[in-house]
Amino acid sequence: MQPISRPIITFLTDFGLDGAAATCRGVMLSICREAQIVDVSHTVRKYALREGAFILRAALPFMPIGVHVGVVDPGVGTSRRPIGVRSARGDVLIGPDNGLLLSAAEALGGPSEARELANRALWLPATTATFHGRDIFAPVAAHLAAGDAPFEAVGPELPVADLVRLPAALARLTTDGIETEVTYVDSFGNLRLAGGRDDLLTAFGEGAEGNRFTVTVGSVILARLAFARSFGDVPGGETLLYVDSTGDLALADNQADLGGRIGAESGMPVRIERA
Repeated sequence: MQPISRPIITFLTDFGLDGAAATCRGVMLSICREAQIVDVSHTVRKYALREGAFILRAALPFMPIGVHVGVVDPGVGTSRRPIGVRSARGDVLIGPDNGLLLSAAEALGGPSEARELANRALWLPATTATFHGRDIFAPVAAHLAAGDAPFEAVGPELPVADLVRLPAALARLTTDGIETEVTYVDSFGNLRLAGGRDDLLTAFGEGAEGNRFTVTVGSVILARLAFARSFGDVPGGETLLYVDSTGDLALADNQADLGGRIGAESGMPVRIERA
C-alpha cells in the first residue's frame, strides 16, 4: 500500500475493555505515529467468529481505504495461519485464517490476493503463543499503514480459494414462507437475519409490505408482526419485521430488547410465514 497522510487502521476484537486492545493500539502507534485508529468494536462476544465477521462486513465498506485488523482468534498459537488479504478496493485485512476476514473482503470488492504473515522482521522482536494481536497483527498492520513495507513483503502468497471460510447463513424459500437464521443480535437486542427484501417479496409477493407475519425464533412464536419501514412505524414495545441498514431482514421490539426478551442467540433458526 502507498503511504498516505494520516493512514487509517481499523480494529475489531473480542478482547473487551481490560487493556488488551489498548496494548495493541500502543504497538500500532509506536510504529506508525500518524495512524488514525478506528475502533470498530472490542465487545464482540468471546470467540464468536460469525458475529465478528458480521460486524466487519457491515462496517468496513463505510471506512476509508486502509488496513483493517480483526482479531477473534480461539485458535491463537495453533497451526492456524496469520494472514493478510488484499481487497479489490485496495484495502488490506489482517488477522487469523479462521473465516473472520473473508465476508468483509467480499464487501470490499472481493479478495484479490492473500499472503501468510511469515516475515518476522515485521513482527515484534519477542512473540508469544497467546497474544498474536499484539505480537503479529498489530505490528504488521502498522508497518503496512506507515508504508515501511509493501504488502508483498509480509510473506508468501496463498491461494485465496484455500483460505478458511465460515459456513454461509442463507435464507431458504419454502412452500409456506422463509426459513432463515439469526446472524447477529445487536446491542439493542435487534435480531439480524439471513436474507433480504427480495427474499420476502419472492416468498410473499409484492403485497408483502402490507401483510402481517408469524415469525418463529427457535421455539418462540411471534404472532402477527407488521413488516414496517422503521421502528417508529409501530407502537412502542411492539415487534416488527424490517430490512436493516445493511439490507438484511431483521426483527426488533420498538424501543425494547427483543433478543433479551426471548433469549435469542446467533445461529437460532427462524421461520417467517404469513399470519
